[in-house]
Amino acid sequence: MADAADSVWRQVLDRIFPKTANFFELLYEQAHQVVHTVELLVQFMEHFEPEIGERIREDEHAADKVKVRNLHTLNEAFSTPMDREDIYRAITTLDEVVNYCKDTVSEMNALGLQPDAYTLDMARLLHDGCVALMAGFEKLGHAPVEATDCADAARKAERRMEKLYRKALANLFQGDDYINMFKRREIYRHLTNAGERMAACANTLHDILVKMV
Repeated sequence: MADAADSVWRQVLDRIFPKTANFFELLYEQAHQVVHTVELLVQFMEHFEPEIGERIREDEHAADKVKVRNLHTLNEAFSTPMDREDIYRAITTLDEVVNYCKDTVSEMNALGLQPDAYTLDMARLLHDGCVALMAGFEKLGHAPVEATDCADAARKAERRMEKLYRKALANLFQGDDYINMFKRREIYRHLTNAGERMAACANTLHDILVKMV
């Protein structure tokens, strides 16, 4: 009888004071998923193998499940250790990085374009920035001050991507092969869009840190 009473009492307490989800861990897991997708993107730019492109599309579905899970957890949460809006922005911007990775590969296939030195270098910089983001979210719950450097590293990676994008355009718009110019510019732009979303997530991470520290 005592065990039954304790069980009922715990259920009542759980209803009144629901357990807070571990959003530090959830965001880290999502950032880890993003890094995995971007690693595949780098491999695609290195080897241009259709199988890798297919894995990226599959990875996008896996990442979408993580996003939906995190959003559902956020919507159901009684309380959060961080500002709800910041958590929402982190979830959605992380997912957008994966979406742009998939779009890049899909459009390269649709337009019949192969990777070049610029797409490879931009993918590598995107990877560097996403690894920094993942490290930042990993530190968020136990070493928030250290996470600041990670957010800064991600933003620096995005700025380097933007400079490389401008260099790529300057090199691209030479000669008169206009069809190739506009096709390849679209690919470069998808990659820089991914970088911009990465930087937006880094800004959100920084906002979280400012409110926590």
